[in-house]
Amino acid sequence: MIIEREIHNELLAMSGHYPVVTITGPRQSGKTTLARTTFPNKPYFNFENPDTRQQVELDPRAFLQANQDGMIIDEFQRYPEILSYIQGLVDSKRTMGRFILTGSNQLSMLSSVSQSLAGRTSLLKLLPFTISEANKFDSEVRVDHLLTKGFYPGVYSNELNPYKAYRNYYETYVERDVRQLSNIQNLHQFQLFIRLCAGRIGQLFNASALGNEIGVSVHTIKNWLSILEASYIVFVLHPWHSNLNKRIVKTPKIFFYDVGLASYLLGIENETHMATHPLRGALFENMVVIELLKRRYNNGLDSNFFFYRDNHGNEVDLVQEQGHYLKLFEIKSAMTFHPEFLKGLNYLRNLIPDRIQESTLIYSGDDDFTVQNHKIVNFNRI
Repeated sequence: MIIEREIHNELLAMSGHYPVVTITGPRQSGKTTLARTTFPNKPYFNFENPDTRQQVELDPRAFLQANQDGMIIDEFQRYPEILSYIQGLVDSKRTMGRFILTGSNQLSMLSSVSQSLAGRTSLLKLLPFTISEANKFDSEVRVDHLLTKGFYPGVYSNELNPYKAYRNYYETYVERDVRQLSNIQNLHQFQLFIRLCAGRIGQLFNASALGNEIGVSVHTIKNWLSILEASYIVFVLHPWHSNLNKRIVKTPKIFFYDVGLASYLLGIENETHMATHPLRGALFENMVVIELLKRRYNNGLDSNFFFYRDNHGNEVDLVQEQGHYLKLFEIKSAMTFHPEFLKGLNYLRNLIPDRIQESTLIYSGDDDFTVQNHKIVNFNRI
């Protein structure tokens, strides 16, 4: 079963405005399927295939000449030199939507694109399924089920055991990409680092404390974090700053792009484990943060999310910046609403009332309602 992804319309729109559209995102998030189903008549080539790559490397001009009307190139960063040749072609004949490129290595990919295709390509980011996309395969919307299963398409379309699927994903893709991005001397230490990151979801990222625990320098920790970002494993959420007469905490928070992978790294094998796990609330927050981020990406927009926390412990889980105005989100995994959930929202709204456009509490209860001008919304309807 193949579903139409929510980013589909944005991909079509951008292919009408740019000669090249570049789709990036985690491995196995559905980039290839999206490209091939959206453009079924375009020839397809995968640069992960060594035979294909060798053919292209031997004579890139001949390869492009044979497909001069355009094509889909998967994992193009495996031979980034192809972009220079594509640049020449699109400059000589600016046909919109001519080339569709996909890649899963953020650092090398974006560097190559910015050098060769600046102004010639639109960049889209495809993450794993949204909740509504996942519901087309599996109508089960219980929190523990979603947190354990995650949102990678293959887990749904192939009806895989989530824990085993994420174990294989981690060993097959994550560790391989890590080796491609950096010469890590001690893989065991890096593996420990990833698992410790999973244990710190939604918390302030203390590089010094992590370095002491693992036995490496702060510089190494920060380098490893950038590798996880480049591999679309970890999303870094930065604090919101403004001209407030208070000192704002500057340390970021970390979340995983897929909550199922994070659950695997925490050793959560099934829903029974999830129901009693001490980090269940953090994993729920992770799921909601990334769900909101997917909505931005699926509309061709960048993240405009931050968090707020000051030195007095006042905190709001998510601050969305929209020009001068802000939207606030508090995230709780509880099914029952409690007025104390609104403490952070009330504090920031009272601090800068002229800037708050909307405030929302997202929880796992069934009812949607309004309290003190705050929207109370079930996570499945955000």
